[in-house]
Amino acid sequence: MAGKFELFTDKAGEFRFRLKAGNGEIILSSEGYKKREGAVNGIESVKKNGPDDARYEKKEGASGKFSFNLKASNGQVIGTSQSYKTESGRDNGIESVKKNAPTAAVAEA
Repeated sequence: MAGKFELFTDKAGEFRFRLKAGNGEIILSSEGYKKREGAVNGIESVKKNGPDDARYEKKEGASGKFSFNLKASNGQVIGTSQSYKTESGRDNGIESVKKNAPTAAVAEA
């Protein structure tokens, strides 16, 4: 099963998206956008920037958990991962975004 983007409205009325892997696991989540078009543009930016290793910011939190941000060419964060227990888990999450994002369909959630 292929990955997909889910476009939805949160409780605050903002538009958001999340990228899910083929197994249904959320691998990347967006910030909130005031307009639907902003979230759609964010999805296009993930598709464009996702395959590029240089666009990933790998992070380790004070709690020892690992995560990453995907950034656009201007340095703005497009999406943030979940927390991972291990560094290799985080790196697998990055590989999953690189694999799934470019061809993922968009569905309204």
